[in-house]
Amino acid sequence: MAWIKERASDDGDKRFVACYRDPEGRQRSAGTYSSRRAAERAGNREEAKVREGSWHDHSRGEIAFGDYVETVWLPSKQVETSTLAAYRSYLDKHFIPTFGRRPMGKILPSEVQRWVTTATEHGLSAASVGKYHTMLKSVFERALVDRVVTFNPCAHTELPKRVKKKARTLTPEEYAAILTALPEQHRLMIETAINTGVRWGELIALKPRHLDCDTGRLTVEETIVEVSIKNSPTGQRMLTKPYPKDNEPRTMGLPPELITQLGAHITERGLRSGELLFATRQGTPFSRNTFRTRVWRPAVAASGVDFDVRVHDLRHAHASWLLAGGSDLKSVMDRMGHAQITTTQKYLHTLPDADTKNLTALDKTRNPVRSPRPEPDG
Repeated sequence: MAWIKERASDDGDKRFVACYRDPEGRQRSAGTYSSRRAAERAGNREEAKVREGSWHDHSRGEIAFGDYVETVWLPSKQVETSTLAAYRSYLDKHFIPTFGRRPMGKILPSEVQRWVTTATEHGLSAASVGKYHTMLKSVFERALVDRVVTFNPCAHTELPKRVKKKARTLTPEEYAAILTALPEQHRLMIETAINTGVRWGELIALKPRHLDCDTGRLTVEETIVEVSIKNSPTGQRMLTKPYPKDNEPRTMGLPPELITQLGAHITERGLRSGELLFATRQGTPFSRNTFRTRVWRPAVAASGVDFDVRVHDLRHAHASWLLAGGSDLKSVMDRMGHAQITTTQKYLHTLPDADTKNLTALDKTRNPVRSPRPEPDG
């Protein structure tokens, strides 16, 4: 129950201090007033908040943003090493410079909105702004649960509009042109990518033991993630995880000619079961950025293909080709390692001639071919 303490001022006037106890039983002051009635009202208000669970210790909001994310938010995240490294990168580049020393409880929605507006004006894409804002919002959601803040300043931010670009799928002819333009020593790795649809990290983590040449099947059960050394928990740039992105190993069949080529590759190089199937001359995993800039982009440019093809687009092409060829959604979903079938559905009708097929089907329905009428006698 709230209580009042009387104090005498230097001029002899009485002052009344409203007292109450916080949820942890510590004595708190609700302010000093010139009348007992006003002090009682103030003390009772704070006491009611304690009973209702809505009382907030504003001193908790004095912790700096940078200190909070480092000591509370980051340690609480149960995410992959690569994701955690990405969070640290986003914080260091975008949010620590802006909010690092600001008290958590004093960061306002207008400040978050200003960051969004400024980042957009400086050329950051709408997708990137949205991604970084989502992470920032997560920081304050955690702080809200911890009662460090009383509201989330990211709750009503106006984000830039995302204009979805129409994806273009690599055709078999375009792929063949790129493959021809690649240095010969890298072609088998890219042939493996297009024939399996595996992700880059899964591709460079493949080992001879993952391949069963007798049954013609490949098991995807590991992945390699590349992180900055600065944010790596081990100090290493390449980290191997004993499971793929979807957290579940998957097995798939391979074309017989690819099995033969991979078997010969293993034999010629004398690869042991636990060594990397595709690696640098030093036996280390390929760096995505190095391969892209030194090998992949020059090959795409030399091929004459007229759009910016990424290595990851081979995965998209694989799924699209399967579906265009008549494979069912569930089997493609399993082969790709998709957690949701809606992800697989995105690859339906993505080849350039898909709409031509639609028009042909429409024409056949509206204008069916009629058998010619027999000519009349005489």
